Amino acid sequence: MSSEYPPTMPAEYADIEFENNAQRLPLVLCLDISSSMAGAPIQTLNTALAEWTRELQEDVSLSYSVEVAVVTFGGRFGVCSWRGPQLLDPRAGVSPFVPAHMFQAPQLAASGVTLMTEALELSMRIVAARKAELRASGLQYYRPQICLVTDGLPTDATGHFTETWRRLIPVLEEEQRNRRFRLYAIGVGGITELGEQVLRSFAPKFNARIQGFPFRELLQMMSASANAEQKGAGDEVFEKIFSQFKTQRPAWES
Repeated sequence: MSSEYPPTMPAEYADIEFENNAQRLPLVLCLDISSSMAGAPIQTLNTALAEWTRELQEDVSLSYSVEVAVVTFGGRFGVCSWRGPQLLDPRAGVSPFVPAHMFQAPQLAASGVTLMTEALELSMRIVAARKAELRASGLQYYRPQICLVTDGLPTDATGHFTETWRRLIPVLEEEQRNRRFRLYAIGVGGITELGEQVLRSFAPKFNARIQGFPFRELLQMMSASANAEQKGAGDEVFEKIFSQFKTQRPAWES
């Protein structure tokens, strides 16, 4: 794996600030960009990310509370975090979170293997780090959201299926029990029964196997969930939103 990362942070993000009193809602998109996503799937994902970014910024409530980070697995560098459109060097020590009103979607390309386990571990680490930063600054936050999206099975660095994903199960059970974040695990495209089993193990309540690549609807569901989080909704509301996403009947439009 090459270590020739691009510059760590674009100039327009150098002095990002929220409104001082805005309560934060960290949201991580953990996205599969391995070789199986090449062609129409990755194009559909890029289009959906761009459209969702515009919609998020038009929502006054979300645009000044949600902060977005992107984690990808696959591609040239394996598991990566992005600060808006910019790939981050992991040695830089820079938070990948960008306030929604300043967020720009990255342009993703598909290649490589499916290091799903490591990507989800990175997602959990950056959420924990961001929460610590907010607490240290005396700022409040809503329960963070992580959305894992994949069309395949977890692999090792050689592209072979691996059982290492099982090490996440007790960790995720504890994290969910302590309400440290809300995890959505979405299988798209040609994901197999075994792939669906992995996602069910990761997120027993919020997993789905969806036909095709409905990334636009998925991202809109994440916005609906963020809105519900801001309103202090109970678990039944999130379960309804998610259930209706799974059947392609958007609860947030009803």
